[in-house]
Amino acid sequence: MLPSLPLRADLLSIWTSGVEAVRAPQLMRQAVQADSQQLTVCGETWSWNDLDRIVVVGAGKAGAGMAGALEEILGPQIVEQRVTGWMNVPADCVRPLRRITLHPGRPAGVNEPTAEGAYGTDRILELAHSLQPRDLCLVLLSGGGSALLPAPVAGISLADKQAVTRFLMSSGATINELNTVRKRLSRVKGGGLARACQQGRLISLIISDVVGDPLDIIASGPTILDTSSPQQALDILQKFHAAPPQVPQTVFDVLQEAARSWVAAPPVSDAIKNVVIGNNAVALQAATEKATELGYEVRSLGSNNQGEASAVGRDLAQRCLTELNSTARTKPVCFLSGGEPIVHLTPTNRPRKGGRNQQLVLAAMIELRDADLTRTAILSGGTDGEDGPTDAAGAYVDADVLSHSVALGMDPQSYLDACDAYTFFEPCGGLIKTGPTHTNVMDLRVALVQ
Repeated sequence: MLPSLPLRADLLSIWTSGVEAVRAPQLMRQAVQADSQQLTVCGETWSWNDLDRIVVVGAGKAGAGMAGALEEILGPQIVEQRVTGWMNVPADCVRPLRRITLHPGRPAGVNEPTAEGAYGTDRILELAHSLQPRDLCLVLLSGGGSALLPAPVAGISLADKQAVTRFLMSSGATINELNTVRKRLSRVKGGGLARACQQGRLISLIISDVVGDPLDIIASGPTILDTSSPQQALDILQKFHAAPPQVPQTVFDVLQEAARSWVAAPPVSDAIKNVVIGNNAVALQAATEKATELGYEVRSLGSNNQGEASAVGRDLAQRCLTELNSTARTKPVCFLSGGEPIVHLTPTNRPRKGGRNQQLVLAAMIELRDADLTRTAILSGGTDGEDGPTDAAGAYVDADVLSHSVALGMDPQSYLDACDAYTFFEPCGGLIKTGPTHTNVMDLRVALVQ
């Protein structure tokens, strides 16, 4: 057995422990409890005598897991008698539930608005408008919710929204910048869903996929008062030199008209509560505990790591090199970090495939290829099981992956330059494939040094 394989086992064990801690069923059971007499949601308790319907709506990569867990917590009798709901989720997450419809709002791996998502969003808004005083609305939100909740404002078509989304994502816009623009072009984002709930009580249960857990940015804040302005959206488009035809003129026309007449949105009702039930810090803590159990000294870099993916990968590799050369260590070291870097796509005529985690690990591998990779290894993966438009959650590098690439005569730098990391790692055995994890708390990175 190659010396690197024990390191690989530890990498995967630590990363998986982090993901398991933020799976939707576990987080939902901590937030919602029910018995034959009463219901408790995030510390608020109702007698069943005081409730008529439980209306469940929302969207996100964790939506199917959250909705399924909620039905299990409530039990079949309560679900059949009181629950109705609609969730927009990725197509590969759809499965039959008792009373909550899981609607395929977009294909797997295609994180952009679709006609199917727009249809489902209209159904969600209809349910919100139907609320009565004795109803409880539970909004289940998670990462990916922005693309799954398209409801274009008047004057903007779905194709327009798709174009501006594609432009900003390919230009390296942060999730905050992307969602600031999307909110200004939507009837549901930026508090639109909350304003549609005119009666009853609303509690939004949120699994955060954004650095710092800003409630107005996660899923573009459908239950949060929007404090951004149309001018801010225009400034972001200008920053990335957006112009027709890449971004349709209608987008600029609508935002410019809105900026001329803009006034702050009215506050949402006091009957609305937003609670983050899971985030990257929870995953990091669980990974820390597993790494400690395996005998590693943990160096946590926190959850707020952003920047360009290749640069983040090189930095992580340099930390490993420093530890490899250290004579002061008495224990193996585990670096942990969370966050969500970005990739700047470079022009190329060649086919390419990849994601930010794969790009990050490939950059780290180039930095480490002259080091002793039997003593160090790096993994980076999306906790949602997706990394870009691929079927991989991310990638890892160890001595075995490196030796495979050398045997195949592959030049890692050319694949990095073309943002084609998937094509590099697939024949080398370095991809992580989990399928949908039904959660999403950004990325989790693990680097080990023995």
